[in-house]
Amino acid sequence: MKRTLLTYAAGLMLTAGIYAQGAGCDLPDPLTTENGKEITTTKQWEKVRRPEILQMFTEQMYGDVTLAPGTKVDWKVVEQGDNALRGLAGRKQVEFHIHNDRNGKSMRYVMLIYYPAHSEKPCPVFIGMNFYGNHTINPDPAIIVPQTWIRNNEDFHITNNKATEASRGVRVSRWPVEYIVSRGYALATIYYGDLDPDFDDGFRNGLHQFFYTKNDTVHDSDEGGSIAAWAFGLSKGMDYLGVDPLFDASRVAVMGHSRLGKASLWAGATDQRFAMVVSNSSGCGGAALSCRKHGETVKLINDQFPHWFCDNFKKYNDNEEELPFDQHELIALMAPRPVYIASAVEDDWADPVGEYLSGYYAGVVYNLYGLEGLQSKIPPVVNFPLTDYMVGYHIRSEGHDLKAYDWIQFLDFADKLML
Repeated sequence: MKRTLLTYAAGLMLTAGIYAQGAGCDLPDPLTTENGKEITTTKQWEKVRRPEILQMFTEQMYGDVTLAPGTKVDWKVVEQGDNALRGLAGRKQVEFHIHNDRNGKSMRYVMLIYYPAHSEKPCPVFIGMNFYGNHTINPDPAIIVPQTWIRNNEDFHITNNKATEASRGVRVSRWPVEYIVSRGYALATIYYGDLDPDFDDGFRNGLHQFFYTKNDTVHDSDEGGSIAAWAFGLSKGMDYLGVDPLFDASRVAVMGHSRLGKASLWAGATDQRFAMVVSNSSGCGGAALSCRKHGETVKLINDQFPHWFCDNFKKYNDNEEELPFDQHELIALMAPRPVYIASAVEDDWADPVGEYLSGYYAGVVYNLYGLEGLQSKIPPVVNFPLTDYMVGYHIRSEGHDLKAYDWIQFLDFADKLML
């Protein structure tokens, strides 16, 4: 008990500096339609207001993903091992092939899956994207090394934008595969650059090439950016998990960190098959309220990463007050499914308070379903997670990263609430 009190006191000191912060701006009401009608039932939410909010986010922020006629997505298992991770897990590698015979476009990417060995029933799954290649999450020599563009990182032995054998396992700190599998969950991951390389080329590479027909080369202002492309890839992964009898398609959680946390939120909003959604330090364009203009702002993110969102989102550079929505309404789109938001106390750029408040203000929609959201406008103490509500949250010590501590909270939350 004494140790718990001391830990709580230390956490309180860490959070003291952010307690005084509030939304600091007017937020749109998730339960009031654009024409001023009040939403009072779940039927009204699902039939009227939810589609209205989803359309606004699609047209004004993330963009639409409509592939050219004739585009097909196929998959096949290209590798399977029944005795992976020293017998703890099975492993599958599934190759997806996106192609369009009408314009000759073709691309491939691989989803890596680890699952509990000798499971007697279909297992729940966490699916998320990684930053440097599937082979970086674990030193397993059987993991296929991607051949596509990868951001250079000398510490990870990546030069000339090419993956190397020396990169195997360099990201194990973010992906505690053995622990996840030991908890009874499968882990599926896709290298995000295989779906859309993370640099601005005018929306021509990756998935974007399938937006165009032979006679259409114009990227419309409401067509999706990279985040929408990554979310599309997560949904295609869900397609496969939904037909493989090893996995429980009713218990698939989509998870992401930083920009991939933005993608996981958008995937969860657009694809309600995901039973749970997890955002880890997703910041501006993810869980953080845009109107607070704290840390990374709409202009800063659009200037540095012009390919992430649709072109319409640039209208709100230094103009957040004109946004017809804010990120608490993105969180509300997950209802009634559980959603978990995680922050880090030293990650001010991602605006931990804004992330927490998005979860808090989404609670009114969960209340419509008779479910509880976050109970207080004040964020919790550092390292004391809130996992008893349909909107979960923690703020941990240290900075912008994905750590074992985060995974423990995600799994505990899933154990309780991912039905």
